[in-house]
Parts: sequence; C-alpha cells; structure tokens
Amino acid sequence: MNDVLAGDLIYVAAFCLGGLVLTLGPIIAVLLLAPRGTRNTANKTDQYIECGMDPIGDAWIRYSAVYYLYALVFVAFAVDVLYLIPVALVYNRQFAIRDFVELVLFVGILSLVIVYAWKKGVFAWKRR
Repeated sequence: MNDVLAGDLIYVAAFCLGGLVLTLGPIIAVLLLAPRGTRNTANKTDQYIECGMDPIGDAWIRYSAVYYLYALVFVAFAVDVLYLIPVALVYNRQFAIRDFVELVLFVGILSLVIVYAWKKGVFAWKRR
C-alpha cells in the first residue's frame, strides 16, 4: 500500500515540478537573454517609429464607453454562436417542437440585448 502511495506522490511531485519549470522557465529565459543597456534611451516614448509611423499627439487616448458596450454586445453574440452550433448538431428529432421552442426562447432573450443596446444608444457613434 505504501509503495502505491509513494508512486502516486512521485507523479504529483513530477507534475508540480513540470508546472514550475513551464511557468518560471520563460521568465528566467527572458532575464538571461534580454538585451542590456537599452532601458534609458531617448526613443523610449516613440513606440510606433519601428513601423514607419510618426506618433501624433499623446499616447493616452480616451475611448468612449460606447466602444466597450459595442464590444460586449459582440461578445454576447459570439457566445450565442458557440451555443447554437453544437445544439443544432445534436437537435433531437423526438422532441423537435420542444427543442425548437427552447432555441427560440434563447435567441429571443439574447435579442433583447440588441434592443437594450439600441435603446441605450450603443449603436449611435457620436463624435466629440
């Protein structure tokens, strides 16, 4: 019995050691391989020079909250598609009416997100 427990503990210890190596290994590799002496350069604020674009204005740009609400609506419908595709693939013929009603309810409730966002003015992009 103790041999089995010791063998299991070796597997757990090896798993934990592998997790530590995979998490700390890249950090240590970056510290050892990163170039030195480039931390205090004059071009530190010129982030876009390497792609050929001269920076215009300040780097701190304030986005409207409407942008984030628009992104949340997109995420809601991405989740909708992730749900509907597997459900459509295993659509049960025995309870077809019940399954269809459930899908209509799901899409109907999710479409209320569009109505709510429309009423709140998320889709009206206003320039400042």
